Amino acid sequence: MKTIVYIAIAVSLRFAGCNSKPSLQKFFVENSEKKNFIALDVSSNILNVATDQLTAEQKEAVDAFDKVNIIAFKADGTNQKEYQLEKDKLNGILKNEIYQQLIKVGSGSEGASISFVGTEDKIDEFIVYANKKENGFAVIRVTGDAMNPNHIMTMLSVRQKSNINLDQLKPLQGLMQ
Repeated sequence: MKTIVYIAIAVSLRFAGCNSKPSLQKFFVENSEKKNFIALDVSSNILNVATDQLTAEQKEAVDAFDKVNIIAFKADGTNQKEYQLEKDKLNGILKNEIYQQLIKVGSGSEGASISFVGTEDKIDEFIVYANKKENGFAVIRVTGDAMNPNHIMTMLSVRQKSNINLDQLKPLQGLMQ
């Protein structure tokens, strides 16, 4: 009986220790209610497309996507120190080895990157990160179930058939103009 208690305590401490590491999910949760942040959760139904009009490949791609989380920091002349602090936190999180960078463009004051979590054949999430000192930064986190790069390309063709509900994205309007 003592052995079971010790194992339970050890497992609990192990999980508690894992939760102390910074993560993108924690960044979203901790900042979603802060003054200079805009946070959105967008469901996969934003595409507003009739599934009976999709090919089997397109339906598979749509089914692989779960949701999109967006968080953005609106920078202005009065909050540059906070912008830099939050941007540095985010850059530190994205340097974690679980985020595999596909592409990066730009410099420190302006740029963008695309990363993913998982393996090339079984992607759990795509992360698109863009920043511009004058405007702020935005992180788009696309989560799904066993996504792959072909699903992304297929989703582009689905987007053309869709009637995207832009009302879900209105809070972001004007952020990155």
